[in-house]
Amino acid sequence: MNTARIAELLTPFLSAPITIPDHSALTNPRPSRDAARASQLSVPCHSEPAKAGEEPAVLSPPQLQSISTYIDILLRWNARINLTAVRDPEQIVTRHFGESLFAARHLYPTDIVGPTDIVGPTHIGPSHVGPRRVDASHLDPSHLASSLVRPSGRAALQGRVTGEKETGALAPESVADVGSGAGFPGLPIKLWARHLALTLIESNHKKSAFLREIARALTLTDINIQTARAETLTATFDLVTLRAVERFDAILPTAAALVGPGGRLALLIGAAQETQARSTLPHLDWSTPLSVPRSHSRVLLVARRVMSH
Repeated sequence: MNTARIAELLTPFLSAPITIPDHSALTNPRPSRDAARASQLSVPCHSEPAKAGEEPAVLSPPQLQSISTYIDILLRWNARINLTAVRDPEQIVTRHFGESLFAARHLYPTDIVGPTDIVGPTHIGPSHVGPRRVDASHLDPSHLASSLVRPSGRAALQGRVTGEKETGALAPESVADVGSGAGFPGLPIKLWARHLALTLIESNHKKSAFLREIARALTLTDINIQTARAETLTATFDLVTLRAVERFDAILPTAAALVGPGGRLALLIGAAQETQARSTLPHLDWSTPLSVPRSHSRVLLVARRVMSH
């Protein structure tokens, strides 16, 4: 699919104002250590946040090409196994990638250089001007630290996910996508922020094979595809995502159990399901839902598991 058209279709999802939940849902489970590191590291940003009067967040040419390749493979596989009921490529962009990237942008708004500067991407194109800096002095240092790009690697992932003692550099933030299916929202979140250590949980063997094919084709690293039911897993994660799954009421507690202390649960659901989510998991600290652009009823609802003292 044409990458310029993909960028055009995604614009509404990448231009909505960033909202930081009032329960500090972006705070890292270990803020004191990471906040100290925030002022020491210099890392590139995966996208440029949109501000009033500015253009929306910009996806890089490689990101757009990855989405195009993803769509081509999805359409080919969808002719053999039922991955999505959406067959039109443009609707795949808006309904699947748009919603997933909307969530990614709010969950991981930027990577941080220091306590006062956010560095945007080096945009490739006619108007290339190199990295842009945006004043971030109004943000909480612990919020800044939560978005640090951390080193990847299996050893680092094991340190964060299994609870084993970490050695050396900080482990990457761990993300689990429950009932991943065709890979949404997990894989677009990974495309948005490649530093994440992503686990895709999908019990269907054919769908798991598709997810492995996508990961190979897009040369994505730090991805663990679990062909298993979520309730059989014992690891916990910094972020757990859930979208468009059957038996929502039954899987919700299972997904919440995978959230580590101080971690987040992100739901892409219908607005009518918000009450059910809150009543099923009253012990979580819920944020205000964010309406997904171009949708009459879809919302992003985020909750944090409060750390015990």
